[in-house]
Amino acid sequence: MAAPLRLYGLKALICNAGSGIGEATARTLVKHGAAVLAVDTINSGVEQTFKRLKGIDGLAANLSDAARMPALAEEAVKRLGRIDILVNDFPWQLEAPLSDRDAHLKDLLQQRSALVLSLCRAALPHLKKSPSGRIINVGFMRSMFAADGDAAFARGEQDLADLTAALATETGDFGITANYVQPGAIMTPVSREVFRKNKALRDFCIARSAAHRLGEPIDVARVVSFLAGDEAAFVNGTGIRVDGGRRLT
Repeated sequence: MAAPLRLYGLKALICNAGSGIGEATARTLVKHGAAVLAVDTINSGVEQTFKRLKGIDGLAANLSDAARMPALAEEAVKRLGRIDILVNDFPWQLEAPLSDRDAHLKDLLQQRSALVLSLCRAALPHLKKSPSGRIINVGFMRSMFAADGDAAFARGEQDLADLTAALATETGDFGITANYVQPGAIMTPVSREVFRKNKALRDFCIARSAAHRLGEPIDVARVVSFLAGDEAAFVNGTGIRVDGGRRLT
């Protein structure tokens, strides 16, 4: 069994942390001894969410503009003292789940890449000073894609895999690891609203899962916590799917 305070003394910057996977990740990392700056959008209520929780500082910020990421990294250092763990997840507002034919996916991938790279490079001077520098990228949830969006979902994961591998190559000489977590269908507040409007998509996701259920944010948070710790010190440039497995038929 892992030590309860296995992340003791480490400082984590977590994006999109006001609810869902990000909130569960913030709570999990602080449970294991980390200090966390939980960042979310202006109207997310993130500051109120963590107001009374020791070890987590909530911050409302712009998470859609890559040009704002250097200022966010500096604010994190100001509040935390340094950055050891960087969890890159960003909020996406879509009118409807993406299909394989949707032309918006290319723009979405470019925006994600710009945000991740900008924040990583802004945080890199601080991660270099850490004895346990970690970059963890979180992929798109399956609920962002329609039932006929399997190829688009796979393209989104491959794009993140390539981006993460490039970051691992760029930062590996400094003892920093870069990995990604690819969620499946996870029941977050955002996906709950998607599934409320599209019960057929919910049923499709459940039927495709070998676990025959939707995942919970804590399922993803536990994997992020693993990648943030010493147990994953030699895991680099790769990804872990958190989707309950896929039925073959």
